[in-house]
Amino acid sequence: MGLSLSALLCSRAAQSPPSSSSAFPPLSVPISSRLAITLSFSPVAPGDSRSHWSSVHRSPHLLLSACKQQVTRWPVELSSDGVRAEVGVTGGLHVWEVLWNPDHRGSHAVMGVSRRDCLLQAVGYNVLVGGDEQSWGWELKTNQLWHGGHSVGLYPEKMRRCPSDLKPHTSDKKDPVEAPLPIPERVLLVLDADAGTLGFVVDGSFLGEAFKDLPRGVELFPAVSSVRGGASIRLRYLNGATRDPPALMPLCGLSIRHLLGEQRQNQTDKLPLPPLLQNYLLSIH
Repeated sequence: MGLSLSALLCSRAAQSPPSSSSAFPPLSVPISSRLAITLSFSPVAPGDSRSHWSSVHRSPHLLLSACKQQVTRWPVELSSDGVRAEVGVTGGLHVWEVLWNPDHRGSHAVMGVSRRDCLLQAVGYNVLVGGDEQSWGWELKTNQLWHGGHSVGLYPEKMRRCPSDLKPHTSDKKDPVEAPLPIPERVLLVLDADAGTLGFVVDGSFLGEAFKDLPRGVELFPAVSSVRGGASIRLRYLNGATRDPPALMPLCGLSIRHLLGEQRQNQTDKLPLPPLLQNYLLSIH
C-alpha cells in the first residue's frame, strides 16, 4: 500500500503544471518511489570516490583536476576526447550530477555510460560515448541517442509528439522538424543497473528511460566525450539505492512532503505525527 500511495503521489507531482518557464516539466514522466526517495536524500560527501573521473581511462587531451572531479579539454584540433568515471557499478540504482556549461560544449558533446573498456580518443570530430558497442550516450546539442556508432533515436521521447501528429498528412507537405531542446548546465544521470536502464533528470524533471537494454551484471561507468577546447565537465555522485524495496519511513516521508507541496515544506512541525517521524522529516528538509 505504501508503494502504491507513493507511486501515485509521484505521478501526480510529475503531472502538475510547471512552476517555471522550463520546457522540461511537460516532458517529464512519473518516477518510481525508489527513485523519488533516492533523489530526496542528501548527497553523499563530495570526496566520495564515485565522484572521481578516472586518471587512467581518459584521453591524454583531458586535464584532470587535483580533486579528480573535473576534466578540462585542451584546445586540440581534429580530436574527439572522452573520459569515464573511476568507479563503476554492477547493481543498484545510482544518481550522478554532471555539470557542463552549455557555452563550452560545441558539437558532439555526449554524456552517458560505458563498460570498463571503451573508445576514449579518436581522430576527427566524432561521438565517442555511444560510438561503439561498449557505450551508450546522449548527444546534448542534437538530443540524439547513440550506441554502436549509430543514432538510435531522440530523447526525451515525448519531444517527438506534437499536435501535428494527430492531423492527416498530405503528400505536398513535409513533416515538421522538432528543434532540439537546449540542455542546461546541470543534468542528473540515473542508472538502474538492476533493470538495465539509463535516464536523465533535467530541471528537476525525469525525462524517462533513454536506454532500456543495458547489460546486467556488468560494471558500468558514467562517461562523457567532447571536441570543444576549454570544455570543463564536473562529476559528482549524489546517492544510490539497493534493489530492496524502500523502507516504510522514507515512503511515509515522501508521501507527506508531496501532500504538503513546495510552499509548505517548512510546516512539518505542525502535523500531528509521532516524534520519530517528525525528526526524520526535519532531517531531510
